[in-house]
Amino acid sequence: MIPSARGQQLLAGLAVAGFAGSLVYSSLLTSAVVLLAAAACVPALRQQLRASGWDRPRELRLLHFACWFPVLVYGLFWIDSGFDYRALKELDGPGRLLLFWPLLLALSWSGLDARRLFAGFALMALGAVLHSGASLYFAPPTAEPLRTGLWINPITLGNLALLAAAVLLSAALLWHRLQQPGRVWLALGLAGLALAAALLTQTRNNLLALPLLLVVLSLQLSGRQRALVLLAGAALLLLTVAGNHRFLGTLTGLQAGELDMPVASRLAVWQIAWEQFSNHPWTGSGLNGYQAAVQAAVAAGELARPDFILNCCASHAHNDLLQSLATRGLAGGLSWLLLLAVPVAVFARHLRAAAPAVAFVASVGVMLPVGYAVFGLTEAVFSRSLFVTFFLLTLAAAGAALVLELNRACSRRRAVSVSAIVITRDEEEHIGDCLASVAAVADEIIVLDSGSTDATADIARRYTDKVEVTDWPGFGVQKQRALERATGDWVLSIDADERVSPGLAAEINHVLADPAADAYCLPWAVTIYGSRLDFGRSGRAPLRLFRRAGVRFSDALVHEKILLPEGRRVQTLRGRLVHYTHRDFGHALQKGAQYAWLGAGEKHRQGKRVRSLLYPTLRGLLTFVHVYVLRLGFLDGQVGFLSAALYSQVSFNKYAGLWTRDRPRYGAD
Repeated sequence: MIPSARGQQLLAGLAVAGFAGSLVYSSLLTSAVVLLAAAACVPALRQQLRASGWDRPRELRLLHFACWFPVLVYGLFWIDSGFDYRALKELDGPGRLLLFWPLLLALSWSGLDARRLFAGFALMALGAVLHSGASLYFAPPTAEPLRTGLWINPITLGNLALLAAAVLLSAALLWHRLQQPGRVWLALGLAGLALAAALLTQTRNNLLALPLLLVVLSLQLSGRQRALVLLAGAALLLLTVAGNHRFLGTLTGLQAGELDMPVASRLAVWQIAWEQFSNHPWTGSGLNGYQAAVQAAVAAGELARPDFILNCCASHAHNDLLQSLATRGLAGGLSWLLLLAVPVAVFARHLRAAAPAVAFVASVGVMLPVGYAVFGLTEAVFSRSLFVTFFLLTLAAAGAALVLELNRACSRRRAVSVSAIVITRDEEEHIGDCLASVAAVADEIIVLDSGSTDATADIARRYTDKVEVTDWPGFGVQKQRALERATGDWVLSIDADERVSPGLAAEINHVLADPAADAYCLPWAVTIYGSRLDFGRSGRAPLRLFRRAGVRFSDALVHEKILLPEGRRVQTLRGRLVHYTHRDFGHALQKGAQYAWLGAGEKHRQGKRVRSLLYPTLRGLLTFVHVYVLRLGFLDGQVGFLSAALYSQVSFNKYAGLWTRDRPRYGAD
């Protein structure tokens, strides 16, 4: 067996080699991805990854969903086509996305970080230069303007070289923030070479992608720096336009009222694809419907230059969205949208991160789907194996590196005092572990116990001398009592069935070294029946950490709120607040019934009324749809379904209980 450190270096080097070979020879990229994914099957790798504290981060599970959902949609349509062989061959490209999770496991264990990610794109730029140089050397003499690209399609070469150039410009910002001028100039030089390679391919859709990639780059900068980058980008775009003979030829043809054949053919097949979707909006015309429609249009003589169209556009519409809509309807369009939008949502929130390495990795994660969205306007990028494989490797590498760099970034010590407040009653099973986890972030722990009949108070006294037994006036009032006893600059409000995870503790101490907000929401990690729930209602982030001055709790009997003074800034942390909501299913039913009845009483106290049981029924159904579908509870498997059903039942019981409040308790005499 390969020693751990050596194995990690080997896998990280394999990922870098994959980037390096992507624009030299596509099989090098494919081989690297397959070997990395296969490495994840080694039991020792998974065991060591778990032992390191890596526990399926929520962000990476979202990226995984974005990858497997399009394959699921395609697979269902393939089954509906009768397992058509021609459609099966088309599955080769998107089917590779199923390798995302094993690839991610291998890269996470390898310790791939921002520096190695930079190295991969640096070598990729050199690969683009090598390919372009070979094209220039071996190109036969011709009167036409030279367009580089020999064994790789010029469009693919141009698009990926441009993406590499944009990533290396972001890397220059990374090294600038780390005050390493030598590497700044190295990144800028490589970016220039990659950009030159992209320009030599004469790829026209690069002129659309370049401005958007520069916008993503500018989001990492201050106002003045942003203006300079955008001005430089505008000048670069003008130079790019001037040097793109194919684009200038298209403009000349438009002025003369003519379209060149590639543009005209795209417009023709786009119309066919749109008609297929318009006629079958829910399901499209099937995986072979678009191709049949093109062949029918050619046979009817409706298309100019049918030989050209059959050669270039019969199998795909040269537009990813239209291709998805035409062949798989709204489900196909949604799968395409999620594949690009989910990575943007995951990475974009870190573009302005204080840690330079985090910001750089986030920029890679955003530039990738933004670039592919633009490339896919005129090309079927997710139908081409090289495009799909590169997307897969980059997304997995950026995801693994993001988690690693986020954990590394939490290194500072807090500069303020923190009081933790806990209210309890019969929580001997939980209170010890809760207070032990809180000790990592709190200078003072205050426990208010409401007359426990077990050993809760005695266990709490092992961790703090500020334990007080009181009556039970309701959740809001009791937490306000605890808050009034706190003396720290900041307060952490936590329940006995919750734990501050080690990652969250490090992040709290880090952000409180120099707080950028006045209050923080802490994402839940509900853990029941041996599973951690990341989505549904469990994916919420309750407000729990706040600056003490001026804050109070509402006096609600249940579901109390923290009332912040107007103008206070609130942010959400990434670390997880582990939440053990109930011991077993019986406890879940008991707790749900209690909260439903208390909730009904609170609604009645506020003057709310329900006149028909139809309303509780609809609320229950809507709660299930909201938790299980809209909040992605289905990603949590069977336990996610059970959780959604329980929340739905509680919602029904609450409003049904409210309905009973205005009815006679006993029957009429």
